[in-house]
Amino acid sequence: MTHPRGTAGYIAPEVFCRNFGGVSHKSNVYSYGMLVLEMIGGRKNIDAQVSHNSQIYFPTWIYKKLQSGEDLTVLHHAITKNEEVETVRKMVLVSFWCIQPNPSDRPSIDKVVEMLEGSLQSLEIPPNPFMFSTLDAAQGLTISS
Repeated sequence: MTHPRGTAGYIAPEVFCRNFGGVSHKSNVYSYGMLVLEMIGGRKNIDAQVSHNSQIYFPTWIYKKLQSGEDLTVLHHAITKNEEVETVRKMVLVSFWCIQPNPSDRPSIDKVVEMLEGSLQSLEIPPNPFMFSTLDAAQGLTISS
């Protein structure tokens, strides 16, 4: 591949930086995971118009809620049934497995389908896919003249 192509926010890290590994079918798995997170939340993954800085990068905000065991119904106001809550949690867990920075840590698309069709109880919380939080990054920025 001579020039990276794709939509910002959905492109796997290895497309831009070979330190993450080579571009492969796992790059598409990353894009799928980001797309599912956007669908679950009903918003773009990056939104500067949110009320709290911690919500700017949507995947980081969701991961913090997932990690702390918070109710994920805050992701979408229409989620009311217990079955819907379980489906959303399963989709979030699978999405975070898909967006692991190292391609070898991502499941194959066949495994993604298997995870989505399987039980919620069989899924573990994946490692934090973010190398730094967006709030930490924003606080660490300095402007020099």
